[in-house]
Amino acid sequence: MTAGPVPASAVAVQDSVRPDAPAPTETRSSGVQSRLERLLSETGLPGAIATVKDGEGRTRTYVAGTAQIGTDRAIDPRSRVRIASNTKMFTATVVLQLVAEGRVGLDRSVDTYLPGLVRGSSNDGRRITVRQLLQQRSGLPDYDSLVIDAGGSLDAVRHTYVEPHELLTAALAERRHFRPGTRWAYSNTNYVLLGLLAQKVTGRPVGELITRRIIEPLGLADTYWPEVGEQGIRGPHPHGYLTEAPGDPWTDATRLDPSLGWAAGQLVSTPGDLGRFLQGLMGGELLPVDLLAQMRTGVRAPHFDAEPGWRYGLGLASRTLSCGVRAWGHGGDIQGFETRDLITRDGRWATVAVTALPADLETVAAVNRTVDDVICSS
Repeated sequence: MTAGPVPASAVAVQDSVRPDAPAPTETRSSGVQSRLERLLSETGLPGAIATVKDGEGRTRTYVAGTAQIGTDRAIDPRSRVRIASNTKMFTATVVLQLVAEGRVGLDRSVDTYLPGLVRGSSNDGRRITVRQLLQQRSGLPDYDSLVIDAGGSLDAVRHTYVEPHELLTAALAERRHFRPGTRWAYSNTNYVLLGLLAQKVTGRPVGELITRRIIEPLGLADTYWPEVGEQGIRGPHPHGYLTEAPGDPWTDATRLDPSLGWAAGQLVSTPGDLGRFLQGLMGGELLPVDLLAQMRTGVRAPHFDAEPGWRYGLGLASRTLSCGVRAWGHGGDIQGFETRDLITRDGRWATVAVTALPADLETVAAVNRTVDDVICSS
């Protein structure tokens, strides 16, 4: 990366700090802090935020790097970021709540709820189940053609508003990848469809469903669904950056229209709120025991997050960490930000957000290793 070295700063705050509270000033030297600084040194990423709940139940937030390239401004530890595909966990949870209420059947076809919507290029909603959408086993193509048509770059679509049905139309113009249920392949289209399904069943917008069913009950005060056309990030936040190829300079991508992600990737949150969501989910606050068990039970997910060993459940991914412990989470990439998060069965969790979307898999792997290291040493 060509962004160059950036200053590192550390602030640890208690889990209860809110955005309207005075900025904390306590400086800590810790293993987590050292690991964050090493991540930036190894990758050239501009900044990072990590919130960690350790084995003793303490939750702290750490920051490193700069809030804006070219300045020595420290990142506010209360900062919000775009959490991208971590949104899929929220969407999946809403759909599973509808299953628990008897309003959706996991093994019913997509056509049951969205009749005639999924057709074209061998894609057929009569042959795809809700479970297959959740588990990324539908065979539906992703809507990559939208990016290609816009000029072939993520930067080219940053300020473009897209309707969910446009995303689906772009995907269905391509031939299905495989027969539903026979393989695993990640596709954002699956979660756009799940958002449309949840809206059809309830008669309410998916952002409202996520807010009322998850964000408000868990008290996630720093998590929100952006309004239509909203391109900024509310409250304290660092600048987010993008590069299209390894070695290229960073482009400021802080402002963007997140509609390209919609139910697959639109939410804004903090690392702390994201960890609290995982804690509430795994603690049984959002789903009945049987559905949570199904959500956590995964199939082999080759190439998920560019690393082997992942399994993908119903919107929740898992892997065995270097210390031999199984952990669940998801992760998300969007112009400007990359976030990785995992929680163990014993309640330890870590969320690491970096303030750029890198163009190389080595950097992605380094962020994943940081989450692994932090949890295993906590």
